[in-house]
Amino acid sequence: MEKNRLEALSDGVLAIIITIMVLEFKTPETADWAGLASIYPTLLSYLLSFIYVGIYWNNHHHMIKLADRVTGGILWANLHLLFWLSLVPFMTRWMDDSGFAMVPVFMYGINLMLAAIAYAILQAGFVRQQGPSGPLATALGKNRKARISPVIYIAGCALTFIAPAFGLLAYAIVAALWLVPDRGMERALRPEGEVKGFSVPDSQAG
Repeated sequence: MEKNRLEALSDGVLAIIITIMVLEFKTPETADWAGLASIYPTLLSYLLSFIYVGIYWNNHHHMIKLADRVTGGILWANLHLLFWLSLVPFMTRWMDDSGFAMVPVFMYGINLMLAAIAYAILQAGFVRQQGPSGPLATALGKNRKARISPVIYIAGCALTFIAPAFGLLAYAIVAALWLVPDRGMERALRPEGEVKGFSVPDSQAG
């Protein structure tokens, strides 16, 4: 089965998710700096959620590029991922409207963790299809970030019971980890003969 439709659907859903988050912005009550400052929590929560959606879009794009084809199981795994990501605007709005209360911040972290699990399931489907020596498994390597992230999510969710700000800090740390480009993935996606951003003529490559 071709992978183009899966990628097109995912790109469309993620674009809609970002659009929904923007449309839910509240206009400042006054047209001055104080009015803008009054909605800074909304801006920060939007920024965090936007970064997360952007990370998933980026990694999903790279994963699909290394994939050969999709199966029925992979299609359902992809829909499973999109389901949890589609809840991000709702969780972001709830967290903001509550003034970053404990329960909404806790559930925001649960949502992020479930999306991460869904992505891991989708990724495992592609790896299983290609085999342990396939291009995706080779590019992922030890995949340390994927092992560390659930631990930080769990810690962040637990810390919300002490102070919601601690939980948000933990979620931001996970986002910061994933903002760093994966070198293994970049090497796998680099065109043959290209080294550190420079293309080598075909006559010299190899």
